[in-house]
Amino acid sequence: MTRRLAILVAALAIPAAFAAAAYAAEAVPETTARKLLEALDADRALAKKDPARVRKLVDEILLPHFDTDYSARLVLGKNWRTATEEQRKRFIAAFYQSLLRNYGSALAEFTADRMQVLPFRGDLSTGQATVRTQVKRSNGTVVPVNYTLRATPDGWKAWDVTIEGISYVRNFRNDVGAEIDQTGLPALIERLEKENQSGAPPKAG
Repeated sequence: MTRRLAILVAALAIPAAFAAAAYAAEAVPETTARKLLEALDADRALAKKDPARVRKLVDEILLPHFDTDYSARLVLGKNWRTATEEQRKRFIAAFYQSLLRNYGSALAEFTADRMQVLPFRGDLSTGQATVRTQVKRSNGTVVPVNYTLRATPDGWKAWDVTIEGISYVRNFRNDVGAEIDQTGLPALIERLEKENQSGAPPKAG
């Protein structure tokens, strides 16, 4: 293969590679969210009455594609560096359960047949991507639900969910940052763990 031909083949392959990457990025939230919503649709009345059922579905279907460790580090920010290994593990677990309850509650209002994935816009070479979707509530209200993803050795994984313009990670970070300044990280972790055990609505987020 001549050098000129090799350059041409490489140039033609770049758009295809990016298109494949864009499709992979879009497929993560679209397929997992749609699968989750279809599972909820199977028994919508029970899902609304039983939050634990919704959390179980979110745990099984959606969160395996969510980079919880990365999100937890972003939420803690500067406090991650000073936290002990045990504190990090406990916070990640508590954050995971809080996300499970918070996101599950929001999804209980959505249905699979009303979900639309919008055209992808962004630069995948940065290793970051935002997949924009719209979901209609039962009352007809259109709700924007955006997923922020990053490229990992295991493929594209979501690390934030923005519902109606509110970023879960950013909102959670603002709340816990102020709380850590006031009471300290150990107290925050203990509160989250108690809330998760009781099933109470999250204070943060």
